[in-house]
Amino acid sequence: MEPAEPVIRSRTNPLIKRVRGVRAGKEAGTILLEGERLVVDAIKAGLSLEVALVDEGRVGLGDRLRREGISCRGVEADVLASASALDTSPGVLALAPLPRTGRLEEVSVSEDTLLLVVAGVSDPGNLGALARAAEGAGVAAICVIDGGARPFGEKALRGSMGSLLRLPVIPASDASELGKRLRDMGVRQVAAATRGGAPWRSFDWSGAVALWVSGETGELPQIDPAPEPVTIPMAGAVESLNVTVAASLLLFAAGRAEGSG
Repeated sequence: MEPAEPVIRSRTNPLIKRVRGVRAGKEAGTILLEGERLVVDAIKAGLSLEVALVDEGRVGLGDRLRREGISCRGVEADVLASASALDTSPGVLALAPLPRTGRLEEVSVSEDTLLLVVAGVSDPGNLGALARAAEGAGVAAICVIDGGARPFGEKALRGSMGSLLRLPVIPASDASELGKRLRDMGVRQVAAATRGGAPWRSFDWSGAVALWVSGETGELPQIDPAPEPVTIPMAGAVESLNVTVAASLLLFAAGRAEGSG
């Protein structure tokens, strides 16, 4: 193991400037990981980290990362905090190449296949939470329609608790084209609808299913054929649920998680 390089003590250090640039989206091929949990999840997912910046007080963590073969720099606590978007310093930041995205053709469709299609979700925290729920519910892949939050932005990654690094993420530029491809693969298409759909508890979730969920406006793009609508009835004056809550209920109602049903 090579000796550690000098601790970074300047906010104008090139690595610190680069972290800020990645956070601002100036390096399309690089992602920022904030916090020990996400860094460890990335390593377990097989992501090759370019460099890790560790609070100089966390010597053990730095040594552990170096033993993993990761280039690691100690950083003064205040300087590290200045490079993070978090209110509290994450203790460790890491830069890594953009993960490989999946392709729909790589999904092996069976009677139990469950997919999640996300269209127009602009809040990265919601997108991350959707991925986390999807992984827990046994989803095979998550398809993300262009125009919403970036699946590998740092807020989405943090919200997913590592799920976006483990779950195949399939980007799609055209919702209608994706719908046709899913139809041709024999996948039933179901849409979360605020009202007017079949009741979620009695809905038939059998066969390969793709659940479409829309963004904060509640409107899905035009898809031909139109997905089967399914609705979670509301009591009182509540009009609808947060997209993450609604999707979680529907994904688990589909019964693909181990031991469900």
